[in-house]
Amino acid sequence: MPGTGRDVFINCPFDAEYRPFFWAIVFAVIRSGFQPRCALETDDSSENRFDKICNIVKECRYGIHDICRTELDAKSKLPRFNMPFELGLFIAAKRFGIRGQKSKRCIVLDKEQYRYQKYISDISGQDIHSHQGKIGILITEVATWLRNQSRDKAVPGGQKMAAEFASFRRKLPKYCAMRNLQPDELTFGDYADLVAEYLAVTA
Repeated sequence: MPGTGRDVFINCPFDAEYRPFFWAIVFAVIRSGFQPRCALETDDSSENRFDKICNIVKECRYGIHDICRTELDAKSKLPRFNMPFELGLFIAAKRFGIRGQKSKRCIVLDKEQYRYQKYISDISGQDIHSHQGKIGILITEVATWLRNQSRDKAVPGGQKMAAEFASFRRKLPKYCAMRNLQPDELTFGDYADLVAEYLAVTA
């Protein structure tokens, strides 16, 4: 899938606990007039996951990175480093890439603004945005950042967008039923399509 210039790489946890936040990010990206991209966009066992992520990063000018999931896993007793790793890939592409790679822009999110200094101090100097583990704040941070990137006056503020997302979540089961789907079995593509359909008639 070639990049469009408005593609946004979403780097965040994909587990069930984080899913409402992930869905909120996808909603905010589409509502802001951008195209969400992530490692879940294709399910091809013949494709190396790292190669897939590299290709997506290459094609995306923008990146949203939530590095909040650094707590120890209850089973393995180890943290998850995928998000900081993919953030590093994105920054390296901007630093060492050619032509369009130099124009990359990203926002880095965490639950606490300065918590990253304890586990990834090499990015000291970056502006880390805190969402405090709250979906409304997450949407406001993402929406504000995307509006600054696009300079599109039609994009609403974060509080309005958060209200729109809350309304969409309430109606999601109805939209799913129209496709003979359950909300918990939606793929990334399914969900993005439903958001686009919803916004086409409401935004």
